[in-house]
Amino acid sequence: MTVQNSAIDTTAVAVGTNGAARSGTLLAALGVVAFSLTFPATAWGLEGFGPWSLVAVRSVLAALVAGAALLALRIPVPARRHWAGLAVVGGGVVLGFPMLTTLALQTSTTSHAAVVVGLLPLTTAAMSALRTGARPSRAFWLAALAGASVVIAFTVSESGGALSTGDLYLFGALLVCAAGYTEGGRLAREMAGWQVIGWALVMCLPLAVPAAAVALAFEPVHFTAHSVAGLLWVAIGSQFLGLVVWYRGMAEIGVSKASQIQLAQPLLTLFWSVALLGEQLSPAAPLAAVGVLVCIAVTQRART
Repeated sequence: MTVQNSAIDTTAVAVGTNGAARSGTLLAALGVVAFSLTFPATAWGLEGFGPWSLVAVRSVLAALVAGAALLALRIPVPARRHWAGLAVVGGGVVLGFPMLTTLALQTSTTSHAAVVVGLLPLTTAAMSALRTGARPSRAFWLAALAGASVVIAFTVSESGGALSTGDLYLFGALLVCAAGYTEGGRLAREMAGWQVIGWALVMCLPLAVPAAAVALAFEPVHFTAHSVAGLLWVAIGSQFLGLVVWYRGMAEIGVSKASQIQLAQPLLTLFWSVALLGEQLSPAAPLAAVGVLVCIAVTQRART
């Protein structure tokens, strides 16, 4: 009887683990889809807003949505030990990444800006290993490097092989976002993923409100269908809802594995740039997509 019960328990644990892995992978993938629309939506937003206004207003709107949810559900203030981590999340994904990428998109196309996302999965996995002590296998790192190489080669070839003047902004965005993802994924194991980004947004509100007021006073605003739609998506879709499912997915399958799903993001961004912005896409895109999907599959099966 003891042996039978032990076998049943082991099977239940395996089924539960596989179910969590599938759920985490799906949630992380939904986050990537939401993020893939960020650059095209930002380009739309810049048609009617200045760069500083767009970033500040998007942060205020996202914080108001998050704050309303936290207040309605009466979520207690996080323990003091979580404040430093939430500050890293806020500085990285709420303020730093949006500001730096928005400035970059003033001189770069969305296709070229996808370079930063091509490097982000590898950078996030490396930061996670340093911060959390995770030790992915050699197969994982080889597949991650291969995936990053495919994405970088494809996106650089799409931009003609030249680096734009916004590349410093893009590489800065890469570092701060990877730090925010890593810290957010760690916190999401101790508190709900939506609360991680929710409290990070609320913490940034005292900075975002005066910044929005000053920016709107100096930068002209022209309301158009594109600019309003772009603002609403980057505020609610990318800044809040996308990060909610992303952090939950990272909590379930780990920061390293979740980060590699993001290898698909540049290709999705290129698809949206063609569909929404009319940019041109080369015939090499399908080949790059297949290569990236193979690398993602290997990283998801590799031991961590």
